[in-house]
Order: sequence, then C-alpha cells, then structure tokens
Amino acid sequence: MVKKLTPEQAADWIEDGEAVLLGGFIGSVVPEAIERAIGERFTRTHTPKDLTLLFAAGQGDGQGRAINHLAKQGLVKRAIGGHWGLVPKLQQLAVDNLIEAYNLPQGIISHLLRDTAAGKLGTVSKVGLGTFVDPRIEGGKINTITQKEWVEVIELMGEEHLFYHKLPITTAILRGTTADEKGNITMEDECLIVESLAAAQAAKNNGGKVIVQVKSVVKAGKLDPHAVKIPGIFVDAVVVCDQESEHMQTFATVMNPEFVGISSSKGDGVTISGLGENEQALDAKVVIARRAAMELVPGSILNLGIGAPEYIAEVARRAEILDEFTLTVEPGAVGGTPQSGLDFGASKLPQAIIGQDQMFDFYDGGGVDQAFLGLAQCDRSGNINVSRFGTKIAGCGGFINITQNAKQVVFCGTFTAQGLKICIEHNAIQIVQEGKQRKFLDEVEQITFSAQQAIQNNKSVLYITERAVFRLTSDGLELIEIAPGIDLEKDILAQMMFEPVISDSLKVMESAIYQAQFRPNIKRDAS
Repeated sequence: MVKKLTPEQAADWIEDGEAVLLGGFIGSVVPEAIERAIGERFTRTHTPKDLTLLFAAGQGDGQGRAINHLAKQGLVKRAIGGHWGLVPKLQQLAVDNLIEAYNLPQGIISHLLRDTAAGKLGTVSKVGLGTFVDPRIEGGKINTITQKEWVEVIELMGEEHLFYHKLPITTAILRGTTADEKGNITMEDECLIVESLAAAQAAKNNGGKVIVQVKSVVKAGKLDPHAVKIPGIFVDAVVVCDQESEHMQTFATVMNPEFVGISSSKGDGVTISGLGENEQALDAKVVIARRAAMELVPGSILNLGIGAPEYIAEVARRAEILDEFTLTVEPGAVGGTPQSGLDFGASKLPQAIIGQDQMFDFYDGGGVDQAFLGLAQCDRSGNINVSRFGTKIAGCGGFINITQNAKQVVFCGTFTAQGLKICIEHNAIQIVQEGKQRKFLDEVEQITFSAQQAIQNNKSVLYITERAVFRLTSDGLELIEIAPGIDLEKDILAQMMFEPVISDSLKVMESAIYQAQFRPNIKRDAS
C-alpha cells in the first residue's frame, strides 16, 4: 500500500543535495502544499540544503507560490528550468551568482525527463541551434558561476544537432486528483497532465522517489485503469490536500468544470478589454490581433502565445470564425479556448488533454501550422528576444521549440513599449504618445529566435505591429505594410535603431482593421 504523508512529512523526505523535479505549469497541477512545507522546513531547520531544482514550465504567481517557496539561499544549489518569469526570488539568486542556473527550452526539458527515464545519455535535437542555448553562444547558462556545459554541438548524418545531457533527478514531486490505496493516480480535476508520467518514471529508474499531492484516496480497484495517469508502481507516497487554497485548479480558479471539458452554462470565450463596439475602444493590441487574424488559414492547427497573440482568439471568436481552427497550448490542451493570466495553460472545453512531452513531440515535428508569438525585441537580422532583459530573466519557455518548428511564425507586438498611446480616427491610426522603449534594435540582448535558422529552413516569418508589418528575408527585415495615418520617417524609421529594407511594393494596411466592426478576410487557400 502507498504511504500517506502530511505535507510536513513529505518535506522531511527530501534530503540534502537531491535533484528535485517540481511538476506543474504556472498554477496548474502544482503540488503547492508540499512545496510550501519544504520552504517552511528550511526556514526552521536550514535543511534540506543544496538542492538541484528541475522544472520544465514556469511555476508560480510572480510572488510567493509554487517554486517561490523554495527560492532561498542555501536551499538551492542549482536550478534548471524552462521559464523563469514567475519566480523572481529564484531569478535574483541566479543574477547574484548565488546558485548555478540554466535556462533550457521547455520542450527539451520534458523530453529529457522521458529520455532520462529510458536510461539514455540525453536528448538529441535541433531545437536551440543558433539561439542562446547553443553552446557557441551562451549554452543556456544564466550567470558566470555556472560553468558546466549542459549542451553540446554534435554532427549526426552530416547535420548539426544539439545534445542535451540527461537530468540528475532523484525525487519527483507531482500532483493528481485521486489516488487509490496502491498509489495509482488519476487527474480528473486537473486541467493539464504535463510531463507527470515521464517525471515519475525518471525518478524511479534513477533509484529515487515520487511523491504526489492529491485530493483524496479511494480503495484499490475503484479507479478506471484508462483514467490512471501515473501508475502506482511509480509512486512512493501521496499527500492528501483538500484545502482549496493549496489545491486550486489554477492559481486563478478554484475549479472550473469547463477546463476539463465539462460543459456548463457559462460563455465559451474570454472577453478581452479593448474590443468594444466603437472605434474609440480599439487599442494597439486589438489592432495587432486584427492584422494577425488576416493571416489565419482555415483548418490550421495554431499555437497562440501570451500578450498580444492572446487577443487573436477573441478577434476570431467575435468574427464567428474561431471554429475553423484548432488552438493548442504547449502543456497539452488541444482545442477549446485557451485562457490567459494565471489561468494560462488551461483551455475551456478542450477536445483532448495530452502530456506536455507528447505535445512537444508534435510541435518539434512541425505539427503546428501557424504560431503567433510575442515580440519584445527584434534586431536588423530578424532575431527575436523574449527571454532576458538585463537582470530580468523571463526564460524561453516553449518559445524556441514552437518558433523553430512551426510551419509559419507570426511575431506580434507593439512597435515601442512603456507608455505607447494611440488613437484611431477616420479608419487611421495616430500616435498620441510614443513609447519610451524601442523594440527594434541593432542587436537583441539574447537570441530566443534565430533568424538565420529560419532562413536556412525557408520558414515564413512575419512581424506585425500596430503601425507596420515586416517579413523576414535573407537581407534582414523588409517593411511590407504601413498603417494608414502613419508617417514612414517619423513614426517608423525614427523609432528604429536600424533601417530596414523597404519593399518596392510597400502597401497600406487594410483600413478595415481600424473600423468599429471587423471580420478578417482570411486566407481560404492554404497554399
């Protein structure tokens, strides 16, 4: 029979120097009670110490929950994570050179767990070539104290690949909904599965242990074997936590049946502010989303990133064309309506929820037809940075996997940042206040998207802002569209740190984008 522990007893199971995998995605499937107890134990006793923390996705709320409980000097020796933006205290430890720290692609970490479980030496992939993960650039190392190379360049069948070393996992701390007395775990109330099975197998095959936080325990034989996501043979202990505050479905929602595909009387979408019924309600992000929506191809499988790309789904829903596409989210939801904020990762009424490692199999193999991602910094070559800004470490998350392998990539973001204000009048745009921070730079601070790799792979890449549209060429960025009302010299070229190629057939963006009512003239021919 599986052991039943309190959160505090589970924390006592963690020994000095262990490599601990923490499951979850932002606030979904996060073993909050156990992580809180580990942090409290260290505060009381200064143990466990010198842990290696492993996490594929970002986990936290940007304040005190999830991995933030463990972000303490002495408790952590090393951290290997996919997304760092929600763990500011752990970021600071890395920036201050107090811990070794790596940022690797989210999909690679999920695959490393699976390959580690299979006894392989690591994961071979082209994902990350030409980006900051490439050891010829930064090798995914966040600071100077981090010396060990976790990534190597190898040649296989005449082509360059990256080889990522296996993970030193000794304990996996995961979450489910129900356990039986033998430790079999179902996840019926969880909006995601993430890489739970791979993590449990990796820990067990490394001679380690697996602890799973659940809501309840039932008698053996009561669970549908088809519903079991983590078999009991991989589980050493369960922690029963029926406290809503520590077993929320996400960090924004206690429980929404629609996140696990159970219909209710609630609406089927997320209403985004700014999408009003008159033109004064339009803002820059809505304008960007409308122009991006014009790139949609019916029947496409999509991935929409956070920020401006989130608005695309709402634009499509209002235009009554959303059901012509299938939206996916990298941690595993297929179909439905992806959510935002601390609900991000969940989808309302999804068609299916698969493992994160399986989703990245699909993504890395080129399964996404169109990906719409954020645009934080862009340079003259077309490289994009969304992962590091000075001492702020956002992390790449799934960005590298997605942008490197989607058939078409569309970067979406405002032309400048910090204070940009626009006004829409007479179906044209006026810059009321320019943003203080330029986004189009001579050189990005970190390469999260490699333009060179995209060109080598003949990838279609667009860069859409509220006032201009660029495309990637072998000569760098080419300006192909300008918004009505925008002055080329004052509003575009003067706000860039380099001069792009200007298309001989430079067009004015369609005025329909700036009208009160909008229905995109989407591309019916996928070719």
